Amino acid sequence: MSPRFVVLGPPGAGKTTVGQLLAQRLDLPFLDSDEVVVDKAGKSISDLFTTDGEEVFRALEADAVAEGLATHDGVLALGGGAVLAEITRERLKGHPVVFLNVGMAEGVRRTGLSTARPLLAGVNPRATFKSLLDARLPLYREVAALEVVTDNLEPDEVVDAVLAAWS
Repeated sequence: MSPRFVVLGPPGAGKTTVGQLLAQRLDLPFLDSDEVVVDKAGKSISDLFTTDGEEVFRALEADAVAEGLATHDGVLALGGGAVLAEITRERLKGHPVVFLNVGMAEGVRRTGLSTARPLLAGVNPRATFKSLLDARLPLYREVAALEVVTDNLEPDEVVDAVLAAWS
């Protein structure tokens, strides 16, 4: 058993929204790896970052992704930084991975530089977001079978693009 689609991308790309809509259209279950981490840790991601550190969060995230890839038969959305782990990138090989790309300006607008996103908190969140995009873009592209730029698209249009590419 493995997911029919894996959805990934940076914060604000629409992974959860598009993933849920894609699952609904295909009449498949939806799973978000971040929710698995929160359930297993018993605390929010921002609390995990604050109390346990990013390294602990990333280990839990890698485990959640491995579990989702092995057991979930639907649409699996990954946290934006899941691709940072080399083991996760290896595990994604051969899966139908959709990279939802979002430009910096639109990503910042969509996230609102939310404090619920620990990596965007800080002195200069826009610079942090740009740095995050610069570091992760090659990794997203390394594992993706399909890239959809979401900046000027509604979630329904993104799902249409994904389904058109695989029909």
